[in-house]
Amino acid sequence: MAPSQPKSGLFVGINKGHVVTKRELPPRPSDRKGKGTKRVLFVRNLIREVAGFAPYEKRITELLKVGKDKRALKVAKRKLGTHKRAKKKREEMSSVLRKMRCVTTSLIIAVYIMDTILLCYPIVHFPFLF
Repeated sequence: MAPSQPKSGLFVGINKGHVVTKRELPPRPSDRKGKGTKRVLFVRNLIREVAGFAPYEKRITELLKVGKDKRALKVAKRKLGTHKRAKKKREEMSSVLRKMRCVTTSLIIAVYIMDTILLCYPIVHFPFLF
């Protein structure tokens, strides 16, 4: 819908209606629904780190690795019950894969840099590395 035009004060025409000033309302508690707190997000990340992924989540990641997004969605929907939850889970698993690829790439770059440094300079210059 297009942004509303200011009311003209007339009872006919495109911008008909009584002129009023919009009140600034305080935020309602229901506006926060679904937003995780820092503590809850920390605990979830900690549990994910310790416990790892469920078997169906591992299967979804494997399907995403080989490019079978639709099959991954079907597996998730079968396990989670609704299409909306399945889409959210598939997106979560693909973001996990993206992060893993990013970490792997940065590790490869770091190893390459360290190899070139060690080739240029003897190990004697870097005792803290070993």
